[in-house]
Amino acid sequence: MSHRRISKGKAVLAGAGAVGVAAAAILLPNANASQSGTDDGAGSGAGQNPRTVSAASAPELVARLSSQLGDDYAGAYYDAAKKQVVVNVADGGGNGGDESAERVRASGAVARNVRNSMGELRSATGTLTRDATIPGTAWAVDPRTNQVLVTADTTVTGERWDTLESTVRSLGDGVARIQKSAGEFKPFLEGGDAIFGGGARCSLGFNVTTQDGTPGFLTAGHCGVAAEQWSEAQNGAPVGTVQAATFPGDGDFALLTYDDPATEAPGEVDLGNGQTLPIGQAGEAAVGLDVVRMGSTTGLADGSVTGLNATVNYAEGSVSGLIQTNVCAEPGDSGGPLFTADGTAIGLTSGGSGDCTSGGETFFQPVTTALAAVGAEIGAGGAGTGTGEAGSGTGTGNDGVEVGRDH
Repeated sequence: MSHRRISKGKAVLAGAGAVGVAAAAILLPNANASQSGTDDGAGSGAGQNPRTVSAASAPELVARLSSQLGDDYAGAYYDAAKKQVVVNVADGGGNGGDESAERVRASGAVARNVRNSMGELRSATGTLTRDATIPGTAWAVDPRTNQVLVTADTTVTGERWDTLESTVRSLGDGVARIQKSAGEFKPFLEGGDAIFGGGARCSLGFNVTTQDGTPGFLTAGHCGVAAEQWSEAQNGAPVGTVQAATFPGDGDFALLTYDDPATEAPGEVDLGNGQTLPIGQAGEAAVGLDVVRMGSTTGLADGSVTGLNATVNYAEGSVSGLIQTNVCAEPGDSGGPLFTADGTAIGLTSGGSGDCTSGGETFFQPVTTALAAVGAEIGAGGAGTGTGEAGSGTGTGNDGVEVGRDH
């Protein structure tokens, strides 16, 4: 939920609730558990101890190594407990893999030899897209297991299940695995504090400034296609108008501009209980990154990133390029912001399943992709979209984010 201030004596809108047509799959519930056949310390040669890196700098290191390693690069993730980057190196049986592993270690990361190359895993996701785009399914590369993790909800049965299973089997041993979701992907139609439009209720994500200096905010794309104008209260006067929306397809995001150009739109997230967190910038997600989600139904909830570039097959259509997490969510939380405790914007809630009692997972639209697509900046402008450390901000009284489910 993003905090905004409205001129002319209007009340603060601490945006939040959820949405119209989002849904998602349960993925990687044991993301922090050790996976069979893996060893985070494997490949860290004697005398070359992995260096400690911050979560904010991990994506930059991964991007640099992925470019340097070429075909030997097979994915990476951030070990939040050890504060280390683990890089998979495809074991092709030649000296190239050894040289790449040495380069990884020289950079301060942990090198781990794996069977499947990134090219093979991407080819597998392409086959799934071609042969198994079935509502109620999702997939993403899981670098911890060096496989494509495919998820099916409870509606995937009969011939649809047979098609999914046979497609996964055709990829070969050890390339992909199927996981069943305990729930059904369905719309999130409840909420608390929210924005309203066209009979739908959605969350305000992050405040932004557009290219021409107009204040606005990001929210889920399925909200933007549901209604053109949005208000603070059901049947209330509009306060924001949709300028662009993507859903389904290459993302789930929308840009709205405030109808009152004098609206102040600071880069802050409402944490509840009168507390806010400054959002200093937007950053990239990395597998293993600890993240926090804010929503009007369950308040703050935390977890970690478990997959990138995920494809989710909603009933309304397929959405690609999403962040996959094990963060719980419930009806009313969709559309809220995903961020780090130090104030870096990461994503916008696209959809999820499960709840915050028994657990669940949620997909998010990467905020950097949304900002680039609509030509906007976080907050009042000048924040940029880099991946360095977030600014400290002022006036919040917060040194960090305390996460709990009763906020």
